[in-house]
Amino acid sequence: MAAKTAGAGLEERWRDILSVHARTMCEIDRALHPHGLGASDFEVLDILASEAPREGDHCRVQNLVGRVHLSQSALSRLIGRLEKEGLVERSVCVEDRRGVWVALTRKGRHLHTEVLPLQRAVLDRMLGTTQEAAHEAAQEQG
Repeated sequence: MAAKTAGAGLEERWRDILSVHARTMCEIDRALHPHGLGASDFEVLDILASEAPREGDHCRVQNLVGRVHLSQSALSRLIGRLEKEGLVERSVCVEDRRGVWVALTRKGRHLHTEVLPLQRAVLDRMLGTTQEAAHEAAQEQG
């Protein structure tokens, strides 16, 4: 009986995590929509801004795959859309012709800087209280 209860508690915590993730992604989408971005678009811009912080820096697309919660084909389509909007540019890796580089354009860097506070405010609002509640629940169990 205890194992069943522990399993149910674990499942409930997992569903809570998924629920918080879904609600947070929806809120990010709402906050960024007026700027023409969705949550996944922002994630790619944000990773590129941190991985390639200076103008002219670039990142291999393969390095983004494990960090963005999209399939490789969905990520390629997203990058293609961002490229069409002038936010990123792609180039072929000279050393390994199978590799593709992606870099933020000046327009992409500007947009990222403009919307970063909006995304962070959503994270603070959605996860700040969640972390406090999770901490309290952990203390009650411990």
